[in-house]
Amino acid sequence: MRYLTAGESHGKQLTTIIEGIPSHLPLLKDQINESLIRRQGGYGRGKRMQIEKDLVEVTSGVRHGYTLGSPITLVVHNDDFKHWIDIMGEDPLPEDTQKIRRTVTKPRPGHADLNGGMKYGHRDMRNVLERSSARETAARVGAGAVAKVLLKELGIEVTGYVREIAGIVSEVDEDLSLKERREISEASPVRTFDEAAAEKMMHAIDAAKKEGDTIGGVTEVYVEGMPPGIGSYVQYDRKLDAKIAGSVMSINAYKGVEFGIGFEAARRNGSQVHDEILWDETKGYRRRTNRLGGFEGGMTTGMPIVVKGVMKPIPTLYKPLQSVDIETKEPFNASIERSDSCAVPAASVVMEHIVAFELAKAITEEFPSDYFPRLKRAVDDYRQEVREF
Repeated sequence: MRYLTAGESHGKQLTTIIEGIPSHLPLLKDQINESLIRRQGGYGRGKRMQIEKDLVEVTSGVRHGYTLGSPITLVVHNDDFKHWIDIMGEDPLPEDTQKIRRTVTKPRPGHADLNGGMKYGHRDMRNVLERSSARETAARVGAGAVAKVLLKELGIEVTGYVREIAGIVSEVDEDLSLKERREISEASPVRTFDEAAAEKMMHAIDAAKKEGDTIGGVTEVYVEGMPPGIGSYVQYDRKLDAKIAGSVMSINAYKGVEFGIGFEAARRNGSQVHDEILWDETKGYRRRTNRLGGFEGGMTTGMPIVVKGVMKPIPTLYKPLQSVDIETKEPFNASIERSDSCAVPAASVVMEHIVAFELAKAITEEFPSDYFPRLKRAVDDYRQEVREF
């Protein structure tokens, strides 16, 4: 199971091609649209979200509400492209045109501009920033939305929310169920739990916007229903937590990942880190605590998966940092593109879908996955097997 995305930030459309989804999985485009709409929300978003209304067009792989087993193609059209045809169009420029409009020769600190220009030989770094833009995450959320449908049909639920913005921490009752976490966080403008912390977060976002600055934070994804033993300890590249960590780090502006108590484990004794194993006839094996976030030895334990991601402040600033013009080598302030003062609430949705895809991929690798009813039977049989182990 895999996917590819294509498209530029101000291009005609974003395209996602997903391969490896089993046949006969019930799938509606409204399920994908729900995720795309959630990604566009959240306090601190910029004007781009008022321009683009992300809705998906499914152009292959689904017939009459069920997947075919062939590649699924998702298309999200960019409504703003009509204003960018002469800047981003694929046709050659007219002969009487002397200059490409809106070229970028001043790389922005914190972006892919300069490194990408060096690598691919682009003197106009718009060719870099248009693809490296976080706009591409809309295509990835589309892939994750399909994965979430697959997981839900197998009794696996995934949700994401915000734990911290600008150093303001929102506490959560660890005994809350996934359903409760989802309902509470989705009702919050910043997708978090603590109302007092949420108010402080919004004030911090407003202050950053007023100052032309940006702020980052910490997002968390919580998963219930994942069977134990998914992943493997036998090779480094088969460890599922490592795959998830790599996938989270691939999200724009993410700079760190941790599972369970994460880095806090470095400050505790072993007796306060590891999770004691319990057993009963009804549930089988479980852990007394979940400090390791649902993973041991690169495999799921059957406990809820808890993974956090650290998002740095977006580097596009309305009070731009100093850069160097690659043509003149003179210092200048970096160019300004439309930006959010804080994208952490939206990023929690992106991370949720990124993790969902990795989990669905792991399930389809573990069990026969060409035909969904066969996959479901295999997962149900496995759950019974490990319960009786």
